Amino acid sequence: MTSPIKPPDGNWWNQPVNRRESIWLGLGAAWSLVLFGWMSTWTRIGDQNPIGETLRVDSDEYQQKMSEYKEAATETEDGLVPPGTDVYLNAMRFMWDGAPVVLETGTEYDIHLSSLDVQHGFSLRPEDALSKQINLQVLPGYEWVVPMSFDEPGTYHIICNEFCGQGHRTMHGTIIVEE
Repeated sequence: MTSPIKPPDGNWWNQPVNRRESIWLGLGAAWSLVLFGWMSTWTRIGDQNPIGETLRVDSDEYQQKMSEYKEAATETEDGLVPPGTDVYLNAMRFMWDGAPVVLETGTEYDIHLSSLDVQHGFSLRPEDALSKQINLQVLPGYEWVVPMSFDEPGTYHIICNEFCGQGHRTMHGTIIVEE
């Protein structure tokens, strides 16, 4: 079967490019370089990217850290008050171990995140604003230490945003921020 599209006549691949085409190709290449430079600069100096260090950790070792953290924390009606600025959260089907937690405004905390079983999503947002949120991936075998501070008091919801099984919809936690 032959193609219904007829090939152009002559040596079409060896023709000089029209001047207007060259201008548009040049503008397109220049704009792509501007965007690439802007994205790489924004990634390095912008405040929107989560930072922190990621450590390889054994699940039993992280569970031991969680146990020590929970023993040292003060338990209140609202949740755990950490003994220092380190907050440990462990994702497991279908709960956040270590939550609810009570924190103070203006204090920078190191949030330690890990998963006991499968990949989970860590979505943290204020109770009254869906547009203000952070989304992170929590993986088993890794501990992600993310520095966070809260400027506004209130209740912040922790939601698993990575499907992790049948009980995924029930995987919620809270961080209560007080002055």
